[in-house]
Amino acid sequence: MTPQERSFLLARREFFTTSASGLGGAALAWLLMRDGLLADELSGDATGERSNPSDHANPLAPKKPHFAPKAERCIFILPAGAPSHLDLFDPKPKLRELNGQKVPESLVKNVRFAFIQKDTAVLAGSPRKFTPQGECGMELSDFLPHVGTCADDIALVRSMHTDAFNHHPAQLMLNSGVPRFGRPSMGSWLVYGLGSESDSLPGYVVLTAGRGSSGGVSNWSSGFFPSTYQGVVFRSQGEPVLNLQNPPGISREMQQRSLEAMGRLNARQFDELRDPEIASRIASYELAFRMQAAAPELIDLASEDQRTLDEYGVTRKEPEKHNYRGGGPNVYRQFATNCLLARRLIERGVRFVTVMHASWDHHDNIDEELGYNAGMADQPIAALLKDLKRRGLLDSTLVIFAGEFGRTPLAENRGGNMPAKVGRDHHPYAFSVMLAGGGIRGGQVVGKTDDIGWSPVEDPVHINDFHATVLRLFGFDHLRLTHNFKGLNVRLTDQGGKVVEKLLA
Repeated sequence: MTPQERSFLLARREFFTTSASGLGGAALAWLLMRDGLLADELSGDATGERSNPSDHANPLAPKKPHFAPKAERCIFILPAGAPSHLDLFDPKPKLRELNGQKVPESLVKNVRFAFIQKDTAVLAGSPRKFTPQGECGMELSDFLPHVGTCADDIALVRSMHTDAFNHHPAQLMLNSGVPRFGRPSMGSWLVYGLGSESDSLPGYVVLTAGRGSSGGVSNWSSGFFPSTYQGVVFRSQGEPVLNLQNPPGISREMQQRSLEAMGRLNARQFDELRDPEIASRIASYELAFRMQAAAPELIDLASEDQRTLDEYGVTRKEPEKHNYRGGGPNVYRQFATNCLLARRLIERGVRFVTVMHASWDHHDNIDEELGYNAGMADQPIAALLKDLKRRGLLDSTLVIFAGEFGRTPLAENRGGNMPAKVGRDHHPYAFSVMLAGGGIRGGQVVGKTDDIGWSPVEDPVHINDFHATVLRLFGFDHLRLTHNFKGLNVRLTDQGGKVVEKLLA
């Protein structure tokens, strides 16, 4: 739809907004709608068909989904680089028996690898010990003792598979449904569809630790949506958002007058062009002004008691050796703090929080390096699940732990040589994902892989099935949550996808 066509269609609405002092009146109307004092004609009709959320005066105004949701907010923990399902989630005693044996040619004949040389490839069993956890008896690695105490709240999908075997396209697929640039991330889709319940923080926040991921900013891009729906990167210390605070000599009153002047200029341009990006710009300026007070309070953990800090591992001792792929001098503290901040963010109305850590790309020395990363993540993730449950938030908060693919049952032999300390190559044909809360039926394992963890043999779940299921939990029919882009009704699940009913409570 062109800006001119949009302007024509908005003529009736423009009459009411301009009669109430333009965008300022529209903002007042949004506040009244939020408090239930004014009907929201834009939130959809009885059939569930939705208007374009960018038509709202506030593009982050809360909106209704297609049907009653189970989940209201999401914390997406993304171990970028792809953790090994074979060493964490999917025990394979047969693979251990076959350790060191030549891989059958029929298995790898038509398979592409990132680095493995097929001629000298051998099978690699895991040295990890798996034991049943919880009343459900879910088998988890000894690298995850804390997560194991939450097994009865977790649904473990062992039959995930995806289409891309290199990190960046696979991370794009995990986040946006296709292995290509330019598409909105899952977090952007949910904020687009539902808006945000926070007046003073973004609807979508990103917290990072470790080294940068292969996908970078594209992992939380808003794609062809207005930039309002993009993930905003927060830091766990110092200035929460770079350049958020006023420079020296600029008072809050001076900034407010400047903001009002920019708002008037942007409003004029919006009246002429009806470009939704202008509305996003106005909303972003106003949100940044409110964030100046809210963001520093968010990262100040002084209000958290010592028990909570200890439970998350914020105060735990850092490992002496930390020069691994995902390591650094304060990574354990940083990741633990990010998990605690994720809880504080969703308490304040933020819709979607990504907790990103890189890298889990263990092409060699997997036992030591995966042990380091798992030791970093295990305690804070378990603490997050228990904390949410204790506060009555887990039922309405979907928590996801998912990398972009799995790791090969074969030892990596880059260049035809076997490293002294074994690692695993990229493996899109099977991997595992954990979900909890937000309408998920916990205490179960969904799907099964073959004896060596190569591919699913029971209840295969494609990455787009995962997306369709997440949207269902938030009250959306994935076939109906669309955005018109260049004449096409685009979906998160354009490549297909079906809801995994077994995961639903």
